[in-house]
Amino acid sequence: MRKIALEEHFTTEAMKHYSLPGAAMFDPEQWETSLKRLLDFTDVRLPQMDQYGIDMEVLSLISPGIQSEKDTATAVRNATLSNDSLAEIVAKHPTRFSGFAALPLQAPQAAVAELERAVSQLGLRGAMINGHTHGEYLDADKYLPLWERAEDLGVPLYLHPANSFDTWHNLRGHEELIGPMWSWGVETATHALRIVFSGVFDRFPKATLVLGHMGESLPGMLWRLDSRWAFSSHRGVKLGKERPSDYIRENIMITTSGVCAPAPLLGSLLALGADRIMFSTDYPMEGNAEAVDFIDHAPISETDRAKICHLNAERLLGL
Repeated sequence: MRKIALEEHFTTEAMKHYSLPGAAMFDPEQWETSLKRLLDFTDVRLPQMDQYGIDMEVLSLISPGIQSEKDTATAVRNATLSNDSLAEIVAKHPTRFSGFAALPLQAPQAAVAELERAVSQLGLRGAMINGHTHGEYLDADKYLPLWERAEDLGVPLYLHPANSFDTWHNLRGHEELIGPMWSWGVETATHALRIVFSGVFDRFPKATLVLGHMGESLPGMLWRLDSRWAFSSHRGVKLGKERPSDYIRENIMITTSGVCAPAPLLGSLLALGADRIMFSTDYPMEGNAEAVDFIDHAPISETDRAKICHLNAERLLGL
């Protein structure tokens, strides 16, 4: 069965310094292997795709990427360079690679212009947003023009984890919980809920946010969110729809990246439906073999498997 993988990472020699914050979470040998694979497109990546039956990868600059740059002018310049490099790779292998743009969110208007250029001129399929940008989140008013442009272009924003702006008090002394095992998911789910409760999807009802890692735990929380919303004071917050879950089901799609277990997949199918889930591996931080074996043998219907493996991605990204 055809497979399109949406959360597949890369870097370049010019951009690899942005990946160094993640290196501390790996042992040195493991990080060295991952970095080599992030820099590679044809020697290892394509043969692995062929070996495991992955037809296309949608590539994105590894977290935290451009958003960690402290100098705004440099961020704007490097986003352009990164997206140009990605477009060149896609042009060389148009049936095997597509891509999500990196955006200089330090300068919101420049980010809007770069999204327009990346989609309209370079043929990229949306943007990868790596968490916050120096403590600022996508619910901020300054980013409303970005949501408007993404909706107009008909492309998604993929929200990928990154370290929190600061260390939560209850994580101090337990740094093993910081990172992809725990804190990244909580941080990203919270970021997504900020977007929901700020009314972004009321303003832009056709906008789409993508969450990896089986929805960063949100599919399992829908009943609880709706229940407590119904009986809370809302603290002055108003939504256009009756329930928070309405936005999660209608404006958010999720991928299987980095989660290879039947229980969360089946729970997500029950919570969201098969039309809202897409296959991903999180390469090279996760292995292709395990991700493909999981989705090939997951206890789901062949109709749902086809939607998850490729049909939903083709529809969302126009592939």
